[in-house]
Amino acid sequence: MQKKIWLSAIGCGKESVQAVMAKLQGYGLAVDGHFFEDDLEKMAWTAPRQQLLDSDVALWLVLGSAASLTQPSVRYGLAMLALMVQAERGSDFPLIILQTEGEAVPSESLPTPFADARIVRLADDSYAAKVVAAAHTVSSQVCRPPYRLDVYGIANIGQWFEVGPRDSDWQGAIFGVSTGEITLHAVGRAGQLPEKSVLNYPQQGLEVTLGDCRFTAWAVQNGLDPNSSYYLKVEGTPEKIMFCPYSSEEETEAYIITLQ
Repeated sequence: MQKKIWLSAIGCGKESVQAVMAKLQGYGLAVDGHFFEDDLEKMAWTAPRQQLLDSDVALWLVLGSAASLTQPSVRYGLAMLALMVQAERGSDFPLIILQTEGEAVPSESLPTPFADARIVRLADDSYAAKVVAAAHTVSSQVCRPPYRLDVYGIANIGQWFEVGPRDSDWQGAIFGVSTGEITLHAVGRAGQLPEKSVLNYPQQGLEVTLGDCRFTAWAVQNGLDPNSSYYLKVEGTPEKIMFCPYSSEEETEAYIITLQ
């Protein structure tokens, strides 16, 4: 069966994109894609969500230069799109960055959702073979963290984050941003923004310091299980987010996600 991949081109000319697609098609891949729109105000990063969630798509290929991959707005948009995809397809969904020019971008400098991305240079004559090999590598099981994390970007509703436990129960949740601003929060069924919500002991403006990172956080003490989630509307583009189960103890495991 022919493998299908999705290509997101960032700041690339039409001819260069067509050349890459033609080469990959010559290796037996079905290639579709889009030109990535760097428009955070419109939350344009949501555009290819359905295409990337298509079970027939075996790999996500990001085509761009070192300069484009270091722009904070581009990095944020790509990270948010990656979170949407990984919420459904797992954190090990195959992702390759095909870098067109510039100094090699260090993988450790990329946003957290791209931590497992493979970086390949367009100048590498074997890049097509590497993409084909990755597309045909099938994981025996989907890799998922002990938490659930998803994001929503909906016109007239805004940008929302969803967090919750995957296989356990939480006494509540804390969610913070390093930059940007939390403006609303709610609790409801997993996978669906609630229309209304009753919050237990809601808190706002908590100051949380983890290492050298400071976060402004909100919290609730509603019990959460794998079928319920904590939702937060966030204005702006936080460089990092953090979240953890609510606990009356001094220590609890916290998760930090870099988005830029």
